[in-house]
Amino acid sequence: MKLYRFLSADDTSAFCHKVTEALNKGWALHGSPTYAYDAANGVMRCGQAVVKEAEGEYSPDIKLGEQ
Repeated sequence: MKLYRFLSADDTSAFCHKVTEALNKGWALHGSPTYAYDAANGVMRCGQAVVKEAEGEYSPDIKLGEQ
């Protein structure tokens, strides 16, 4: 099955670490990163989609972050 996640966080090194952790767990970047101003919180936010091939059948109960 193919898994998809969208990672997002404030524009800090924590976001880069979140993406790096996913890459080291076998996820691959999918598309370009996004960058936008979050007016409600007054911060810049980053986002990056990642995908991964995994064994098994898809179920909405899958914990994507644990794959």
